[in-house]
Amino acid sequence: MKLLTGNSNKVLSKNISKYLKTKLVNSSIRKFSDGEIYVEINENIRGNSIFIVQSISSPANDHLMELLLCIDALKRSSAKNITAVIPYFGYARQDRKVVPRTSISAKLVSNLITKAGADRVVTVDLHAGQIQGFFDIPVDNLFATPIFARHARKKIKSKKIICVAPDVGGTERARALGKLLGVGLAIVDKRRPKPGQSKVMNVIGDVKDQTCIIVDDIIDSGGTIVNAAKALKERGAKEVYVYITHGVLSGDAVKKIKGSKIKKLIITDTIDNSQKIKNNNKIEVLSISSLMSEAIKRIANSNSVSDLFN
Repeated sequence: MKLLTGNSNKVLSKNISKYLKTKLVNSSIRKFSDGEIYVEINENIRGNSIFIVQSISSPANDHLMELLLCIDALKRSSAKNITAVIPYFGYARQDRKVVPRTSISAKLVSNLITKAGADRVVTVDLHAGQIQGFFDIPVDNLFATPIFARHARKKIKSKKIICVAPDVGGTERARALGKLLGVGLAIVDKRRPKPGQSKVMNVIGDVKDQTCIIVDDIIDSGGTIVNAAKALKERGAKEVYVYITHGVLSGDAVKKIKGSKIKKLIITDTIDNSQKIKNNNKIEVLSISSLMSEAIKRIANSNSVSDLFN
């Protein structure tokens, strides 16, 4: 078993390699002057099982192309099998046609990864679970919920806690965390007047005097979460904590969060945000390196991955 890293999240890759006590494959990933990406494997990997760690995060197109070229280079270097470890699966939000004449990018990206030569995919908190069915190869979808539950039990001392879904689509995720914490559920009824904007219409559930925990898979521009936190506070919530797996944090999201009613935003390191959130005490990062490392180890040893969540 060997690990290869792309350029999207080298810190996470190094932490995984440290946990597994293995070195990263010696490789070169660079760009030509016109922006074309060049990948070269600088050591013999013939007959090895290779795990390539690469998030499809900003700049998403570059990181996706890096992933595809790395898989192709590994295939042409006679790797025994190739597992694409994609902590953040970009393009997953376009998983169906919500209006006519639009692309389903999640399906296209799935096809590209498969055709490039990947034998398996490992990812974390897919935006929609059915994306696993877009692949014709095995997909292991890991969950950050147990990590969030451990953190919440340790850090949140309130006796009155309720988990909150920021929209109807996130109900299952919020219910899963609520089950682990043994607390109830509330739902924010949200409407989107246009892409990138959200408007809170109502809050379903009693949040008065409660410490609210909003849980979701992605925070992008931050508008939905900031508006949800404001609506909860207006309805008498005591404090609002937010647990998000993938901190996309585009535009002025960090600034919005800093000036919001959110007590603390907790994200994972599926996306490298070290520069964006520097000196921001309202945002905390939890590492998923041990979870991903255990999954990689189990796959390499042909053991059950689902047992990680039992």
